[in-house]
Amino acid sequence: MNKEHGSLSINSENIFPIIKKWLYSDHDIFIRELISNGSDAITKLKKLELMGEATLPDDNKFRIDVIVNPEEKTLKFIDNGVGMTADEVKEYINQIAFSGATDFLNKYKDKANEDQIIGHFGLGFYSAFMVADKVTIDTLSWQEGAESVHWESEGGTEFTMTQGTRDTRGTEITLYLNEESYEFSNEYRAKEVINKYCSFMPVEIYFKNANAPEEFEESVETTDPEENAADDNIIDAEVKEDGTAVDKKVPKQPEPINNTTPLWMKHPNDCTEEEYKEFYRNVFHDYKEPLFWIHLNMDYPFNLKGILYFPKINTEYDSLEGTIKLYCNQVFIADNIKEVIPEFLMLLKGTIDCPDLPLNVSRSALQNDGFVKKISDYITKKVADKLSGMYKLEKESYENFWDDISPFIKFGCLKDDKFREKMKDFIIFKNLEGKYITLPEYVKASEKADTDETAEENAAQDKAEDTSSKEKSEEASDKKEDEEKHVIYYVTNEQQQSQYINMFKEEGIDALILTHNIDQPFITQLEQHERSYRFQRIDADITDSFKEDNDEEGLKAQHDKLSELFRKVLNNDKLEVKVMKLKNDKVSSMITLSEEGRRMQEMMKMYNMYGMNPDMFGNEQTLVLNANNKLVQYIFENTDSKNVPMICQQLYDLAMLSHKPLDGESMTKFIARSNEIMMLLAK
Repeated sequence: MNKEHGSLSINSENIFPIIKKWLYSDHDIFIRELISNGSDAITKLKKLELMGEATLPDDNKFRIDVIVNPEEKTLKFIDNGVGMTADEVKEYINQIAFSGATDFLNKYKDKANEDQIIGHFGLGFYSAFMVADKVTIDTLSWQEGAESVHWESEGGTEFTMTQGTRDTRGTEITLYLNEESYEFSNEYRAKEVINKYCSFMPVEIYFKNANAPEEFEESVETTDPEENAADDNIIDAEVKEDGTAVDKKVPKQPEPINNTTPLWMKHPNDCTEEEYKEFYRNVFHDYKEPLFWIHLNMDYPFNLKGILYFPKINTEYDSLEGTIKLYCNQVFIADNIKEVIPEFLMLLKGTIDCPDLPLNVSRSALQNDGFVKKISDYITKKVADKLSGMYKLEKESYENFWDDISPFIKFGCLKDDKFREKMKDFIIFKNLEGKYITLPEYVKASEKADTDETAEENAAQDKAEDTSSKEKSEEASDKKEDEEKHVIYYVTNEQQQSQYINMFKEEGIDALILTHNIDQPFITQLEQHERSYRFQRIDADITDSFKEDNDEEGLKAQHDKLSELFRKVLNNDKLEVKVMKLKNDKVSSMITLSEEGRRMQEMMKMYNMYGMNPDMFGNEQTLVLNANNKLVQYIFENTDSKNVPMICQQLYDLAMLSHKPLDGESMTKFIARSNEIMMLLAK
């Protein structure tokens, strides 16, 4: 066989169905593509004028018109940009994937850059055939002596091109919608799509319903008879003898439906607080004022602008998912593209515009590119810089915002190591007094209140834990034995754990308030990275600070007798019971749950591991009875009394209520038993 060399060919009949059906995921995107083409045509002419290649009249005003005709089921897109000659129509329209924008940049590469040029692939025009059976183009080039061109195609694979009748510079594209796409000839549906994709297009867009009656507005009254007579637009005007016109009506002047200069395109120094808030309300339709915002403005090494808002979230009713809109040259691409926006930033609301984004052919997603990672890292850094700067310079505001922004910051620390490193010194916690402190501040205050016995107990416990670890090397174990773990007490529910909170306050011991569901994984991460910290919920154990000097031998008889009694009454042979002398004799009973067991139980619930037995992970509940309490003493001395079983059950439920809510059956029994006890008191 002879060696052959040639070029691959594309059969339009084969490729066109792919473009129509599979290139774009959303059919409404054709409106974005055709308006973008019009914007590019105008941008080219602006550049030609700057280069001295084209001369425009003094009253020239660039615009794009979109006209719907519900009766004829058509949609028109009109621009007054460069237009096209017959040869350019053959190149840019008749050749699939030949980009007119790219060709323009190549032709004038020494004189023009690609700023504000949207198109790159030469496929946007063909999106029209997703919704139209027939498409026509009427165009007239900006070049002197150019002739207008009429082009039309049904189905997209064959076309007819003749001399046209258009007498003004620019291009008019008419779509004759297919039956499945009649919705786009509806005024409100078309406006909805334009608002979605083109709200901030850099060229003014005017919208018109061809079937709607003309609208009029009252004009300013004038007393000049000649001016009134010359004004052909005056409708139904009453003219007085002196020539004064009253109630003049003139055709209503159209207004653009887009904003060509979005706030993110301005320099931060030129934006006011009210402008930021107004922009937030208009774009996100959220009328709760944002807490604060970050204005991104970068030109090197890539061009990126945007505004990120920290919304005020009512976690009880509002979704924690935010919305970050991604734009390219002021054209909407998509919401929440994870390649550009770090996952933890999805809680925010904002807009990001990056003309350098490596978009795919449909301009609806990103191509994998190391450049995208740089953009993501930059955004993360700017957010961390804003938060750390606020902590240093506006600490009062930072504390006021903390309850709203802490879930976002903690989520960011869990998801992004670089963000965690930048923020670790600026994470604050609310304590029992309602003040905000850092972990080092908590530890420093706790050390002053710690007794020698507590320090020795913690050191002994840490040593036992370290020496029993088989996964650590001997060198690491020796080092860890010398370290002192700082126990950090915390509260997860201020109401349920109020008894423990009061005990802590009485003894002058502080604790942190950690009530959000993200706090548990967050403190676990803190313990992994900060080895000197050990978090313990205030109901996990009874520390020596709450006890009197306990004589274990002296309490052994009470412990054995009460343990047997409570296990029998509660029908729970595995119930762990401890008897100790607490300083507060008003406290009769308490429940403690080991920190490790409770965390494992919560993890099982989080991952729906309900088929596993929590006890296999050491999920131990301990009933603590206060030997100094008179009710406990009465039970010990009167175990044979007929009311003792009822009192035992009541003490257990009271202790459990300070730990967690009772289930339905237990609560029913508790209420009935409480009524019975009150009846006994009444007698």
